[in-house]
Amino acid sequence: MSTHNELIARNARFAATFDRGDMPILPQLRTLIVTCVDARVDPAHILGLDLGEAIVTRNNGGRVTKAVIEEIVTLTVLVGAATGGQESAFNIVLLQHTSCGAQRLADPQLQGMLQQKFGIDVSEYAITDQAADLMTDISRLANAPGMPDAMTVSAMLYDVATGAVQEVAPVKSLAEYRAANVDAAVPMAE
Repeated sequence: MSTHNELIARNARFAATFDRGDMPILPQLRTLIVTCVDARVDPAHILGLDLGEAIVTRNNGGRVTKAVIEEIVTLTVLVGAATGGQESAFNIVLLQHTSCGAQRLADPQLQGMLQQKFGIDVSEYAITDQAADLMTDISRLANAPGMPDAMTVSAMLYDVATGAVQEVAPVKSLAEYRAANVDAAVPMAE
């Protein structure tokens, strides 16, 4: 059986007992998780999430990129419009992991090749020190226009060898992070 056919068969089993078609569009936990594309890192398994509880966005390294910021701001506006202007802030969880392939993006030769061949600059998203990189990502959120003060953010590091998460940054509102002046990190490139 091909992978495609296996996935279709798995969906048929899922759909046979599916009874949650009336779930609301807003995630029950009002949570948005930014994490890595790595197949070993599935927030539903790691954090015990159920269908409809959280929004998950993934990219190389689970970094806060310009695209991630644009997605969060857009979601905030859409949720605000859908709820008649009610509070539209999410709880943002930044979830990186050990043994991440994005650590290779710190290699100047790889950076040069990606820049030269494809015009892709990965230098500011390379993972060099996960705790510091997560704080940089919090800074990017705090300094991004359109992010509500009430938006909360926290950061965790998942250990792929043990299955445990370690809290790197506690839950705080962006207003608290702004007041603490987290803007010492590298600003987002245009």
